[in-house]
Amino acid sequence: MSILERKTKSIDSFAVLEAAAPAVQRERGYADTLREILQQPATWQATAARLREPSVRAQLQAVLTPRPAYVVLTGSGSSIYAGECIAPDLQQTLGVPVLAIPAGTLLTHRRALPPGGGLLVSIARSGDSPESAGVVDQLLAHAPEWNHLAITCNADGKLATQYRDAPRYAALVLDERTNDRSLVMTSSFTNLVLAGSALGGRADEAGWQDGVKRLAGCVQQVFEHRSDALAAIAYRDVDQVVYLGSGGALGAAHEAALKMLEMTGGRVTTMAETFLGLRHGPMSSLDENTLVVAYLSPDPAVRAYEYDLLRELTRKRLGMVRVLVGEGIAGDVIGAQDVAVDLQGLHAADDALPLLADVAVGQVLAFFRCLALGGKPDAPAQGVLTRVVEAFALHAGGAA
Repeated sequence: MSILERKTKSIDSFAVLEAAAPAVQRERGYADTLREILQQPATWQATAARLREPSVRAQLQAVLTPRPAYVVLTGSGSSIYAGECIAPDLQQTLGVPVLAIPAGTLLTHRRALPPGGGLLVSIARSGDSPESAGVVDQLLAHAPEWNHLAITCNADGKLATQYRDAPRYAALVLDERTNDRSLVMTSSFTNLVLAGSALGGRADEAGWQDGVKRLAGCVQQVFEHRSDALAAIAYRDVDQVVYLGSGGALGAAHEAALKMLEMTGGRVTTMAETFLGLRHGPMSSLDENTLVVAYLSPDPAVRAYEYDLLRELTRKRLGMVRVLVGEGIAGDVIGAQDVAVDLQGLHAADDALPLLADVAVGQVLAFFRCLALGGKPDAPAQGVLTRVVEAFALHAGGAA
């Protein structure tokens, strides 16, 4: 897009897009995605309340009794990135090793599972992808030392229905609203992260529900007051986006990078990296058309490293513009054209909750970049991708 085109092309706000007639929303191809992005603050509070229900609390306690030697989080695509978000914080909560291993890897290389057994947590929006059921079938048959928990958004999917009578298996189904209809996962992703991060009993802790409520309020403020600034960034001549995160925020960076790649049909290249890892080669790719999205840790010691990297990028004049997300962002790392999404009042007590805000900002950027390029967020890949991965042959064996 030329400078003249950028100046004359209008940018509709969330409010304008939401106020459009349903037929117009469908014609422009954003109805489902917009609704599913904006419903997240409300659905997070619904998920938090569900996790406090006595039957759900008993179910989650049962799968962790006795305490497993290992917890493996698995899924495909966005679902494994949800596992990456959850794993570090859940490991600290449970005091046992927690690994995120893609379902495809478990299907082809069962030996990737740690020895000795544990709890396998399958994370899925639909629960109907070929890998989802394939991994459960394989491990129920060949790994009796592993118990299973599925966290899914689809009450009618295979993970929720096919194994009801199977030993060593339980399923947690989230609110139907989280079963996103758009091709891309938005509210399903963040609610799966929220549910998984509470697996270690965090939902029972004093103040956790209040933390979710504060998070919902912060992100609602982002939608209402910062989305126009994010849209303006997305309508610039961005052809590469680099997402930076530390710890579980690397999972958020992976997910945000995937959202941008999916919604733009690959017209915008993306990369997810840690702040410290950027120096080891990837920094060389930052040019004048690169947007840098920085997900800042709530841990002051970690953030010190992140600030050092951002100051280095400023000194070297790398990248076009930045979006920074976090609470209490230092003024000297915010450039004149940068957008700072300051999560004022979040007061995060753990690393998990801020990741939902990180991902939501990534969704907004991808949504508006898609519209800027003339795409349709609900189905941006022109038939290349489907909402649920098409069935493919599952071959016997695999490296056990």
